[in-house]
Amino acid sequence: MELSPRLEQEWELHRPAVFGAAYRLLGSVAEAEDVVQDVWLRAAAAEDLAQVANLRAWLITVAARTAYNVLRSARVRREDYVGPWLPEPLLTGPDAAGPVLVDESVGTAMMVVMRELAPPERVAFVLHDVFGLPFEQIAGVLGRSVPASRKLASRARGRVAAARDSEPEAARGERERVVAAFRAASQAGDLARLVAVLDPDVVYVADGGGRAKAARVPVRGRDRLAPMLAWIEGGTRPSGSSRSRWAGSPR
Repeated sequence: MELSPRLEQEWELHRPAVFGAAYRLLGSVAEAEDVVQDVWLRAAAAEDLAQVANLRAWLITVAARTAYNVLRSARVRREDYVGPWLPEPLLTGPDAAGPVLVDESVGTAMMVVMRELAPPERVAFVLHDVFGLPFEQIAGVLGRSVPASRKLASRARGRVAAARDSEPEAARGERERVVAAFRAASQAGDLARLVAVLDPDVVYVADGGGRAKAARVPVRGRDRLAPMLAWIEGGTRPSGSSRSRWAGSPR
């Protein structure tokens, strides 16, 4: 297969955006990488890339269309499992395989909110509000009219804003301090320090992805959660409790 000279020159420049769009839509690193591979193959097979005015937008549009099909597929519906869902963490440190586009739209809280959006809302919001694509292109991805696509993005924007307002986010420095203290206390199995770090009304949500054991219902309150975390990290079982109790009861 003979590659377009333009694709050879610009692919690595645009790949982070392609991955970023797919990850924001799917919440899965593995599925996003599959989309990136699919976009690459489609772009490599395209014969008219030289005529594309904005290659970045073209590649993101192909990624969004592919991810949208995944979101709507019977396979995704079939693989849904009982229990909470959390997005797959995005590795952005020195061990990351490659550069990615990172902003508040890939934070865990934001990804959880976007998971609650209908697939068309999610696509319209990500493509317009995150990547700045015009609604004419978004309408083509969704198979909707431009006004309908604009309304989907507006509805998603409102839901995202409402979620942000209901749970104000702490400053980054404070978050890092709390996370470091939490990690140290949980790894040491220090129950007293864990209780001091946790909010009294903390809610613990676990996601095993259908492959690992995890609590299928949220664990609420630091008095229940602290002994459970001390046991998980430090190996000290909470007094008078069984594993099933602290792992959460099945629905």
